Amino acid sequence: MRLAVLAPLLLLLAACATPALKYPVLELPSAAPLPRVVAPDRAVIGLALGGGAARGFAHIGVIKVLEDNGIHPDIVVGTSAGSFVGAFYAAGYDSAQLLALADEMKEDQLRDIVWPDRGFVRGYRLQDFINKRLHDRSIEELPIRFGAVVTDLHSGAITVLTRGNVGMAVRASSAIPGIFEPVDIDGHEYVDGGLVSPVPVRSVREMGADVVIAVDIAKRPQDTKVIATTTEVIVQALGIMINNLSNRETRAADIVVHPDTAGLASVSFATRKQAIAEGEAAAEAVIGRLKALIARVTAQKRSSEQQPEPGSSGGPSLPR
Repeated sequence: MRLAVLAPLLLLLAACATPALKYPVLELPSAAPLPRVVAPDRAVIGLALGGGAARGFAHIGVIKVLEDNGIHPDIVVGTSAGSFVGAFYAAGYDSAQLLALADEMKEDQLRDIVWPDRGFVRGYRLQDFINKRLHDRSIEELPIRFGAVVTDLHSGAITVLTRGNVGMAVRASSAIPGIFEPVDIDGHEYVDGGLVSPVPVRSVREMGADVVIAVDIAKRPQDTKVIATTTEVIVQALGIMINNLSNRETRAADIVVHPDTAGLASVSFATRKQAIAEGEAAAEAVIGRLKALIARVTAQKRSSEQQPEPGSSGGPSLPR
């Protein structure tokens, strides 16, 4: 009797499963140590793009405002949805190209449903979507320094992937536990970086940024909503956890951009245009402070470079 009831459901799941696809073999991503980004006569600008599933379209609005004001980050590190947008931006996509990409994207281009095996989505379609559009370039070949934050499923350690296969790195960073299958990279299993670093401010700072711009797109827990079901309890609890982690990280940022994501969809692209608009509005609200900060840090660095070293005659200094 139980089998008779389950059989139609199992057949339906099997019918929905995406056929297996073959992808080119590229160098596995890795967390190779890299030299810090250095610019002696100007502020090194870093952009930390947080996770938030489909709310990640808000990152495009933020990037548009930065670009419109002549601000071009030297370092981009992303978590989950932030790694997706960040990879394209680091690869040279300007705001117009990002907007066009957002407009043409369809959800089924990124989701390959599989028979549940520690997840319902394998993530190969997401990986392939990125690699094809970036012409199979590796992370280190991108014109802007880029990193994708992932979580080691076994140790819980944070890892920032800075070399190798861009699509696989983003796939691992976006592998929401229970939805996406964990991603095996050289014997380690990785899942969504948002478990340990929802807004990767510290990672950007460690790469050499003088000014860190954090974009936090996480939904804030709602204290006025009635929490009536088991699912709602779980969602609220996860929201509280991620919000606390985000707050800890963003305290170390110089500028924090908070798009209003309360009414935005998390699992569909239905509100993508609204998300982009919210990103623009939030960035416009802080752009004056950001420009002043960049100018101040740049002036300080230039002044420091012009100061003669102790015991010198004040003439031109030798290269160091």
